[in-house]
Amino acid sequence: MAEKKFVVGSFTEEAVLFDAVKKVRKAGYKLHDVYTPFPIHGLDKVMGLRDTSIHTAGFIYAIFGTTTALSFMTWVFTKDWPLNIGGKPHFALPAWVPIMFEFTVLCACVGMVLTFCYLCQLAPFVKKHHFHERATDDLFVMAIECTPKTNEGEVSGFLNNAGAIEVNVQQAETGWWLGTYDKDKKMFESK
Repeated sequence: MAEKKFVVGSFTEEAVLFDAVKKVRKAGYKLHDVYTPFPIHGLDKVMGLRDTSIHTAGFIYAIFGTTTALSFMTWVFTKDWPLNIGGKPHFALPAWVPIMFEFTVLCACVGMVLTFCYLCQLAPFVKKHHFHERATDDLFVMAIECTPKTNEGEVSGFLNNAGAIEVNVQQAETGWWLGTYDKDKKMFESK
């Protein structure tokens, strides 16, 4: 992956960060991401993020689970191994409802967890760049991606005026990659 340049600003207060994100969006800079130690209500709207569609994925996984359970039980009890149990019909749908429900919930839950991990790039073997060592400890960190038209000095001054306590320019890969972190390489040095 190609490396990109980022102007990274650190903030100590939630309100200052919130206003800085509004100013960055209004100025037209390309906001890469904001890292906070706790969720900030309304920050996703200010950043311009769209609503998640994980509920749609959960519904699709649930339909898959229901269809799979019903199809498998129908095949087993009517075609593969039909048994006469107390005169009950081979297609005993009311008796299968609890099994279908449980398999539906299982497929929806496992599917949504795996989808969430994929979208958020979470896994034990996934490596990502950290913009600041205290990014989720006690500082609020904003990363602005530099485009060919972006003047780094102008963006740094803009973040300082917006209330950032520390501003630096970093080069990093934007995606995730397989591997482990290099112990010899300093992770948080500016370039």
